[in-house]
Amino acid sequence: MTTDRILAAIDDEIARLNEVRALLSSSAGAAKLKPATEGRKRRRLSAVARKKIAEAQRKRWAKQKGSAAGK
Repeated sequence: MTTDRILAAIDDEIARLNEVRALLSSSAGAAKLKPATEGRKRRRLSAVARKKIAEAQRKRWAKQKGSAAGK
């Protein structure tokens, strides 16, 4: 492939990407796309709940480690 052909292909790709960008940034294009987090609230755990979960996981790990050591 010659340099001129490569540059032409790059220019075509840039033009195509500019068209896509214009569509996405327009008000009509932006209305079709909505963020994935829209309408969802993030659920938060209290410090006490995190501590309980961590302790339960440590117990599961200890149990698994104990049964693996006994083999």
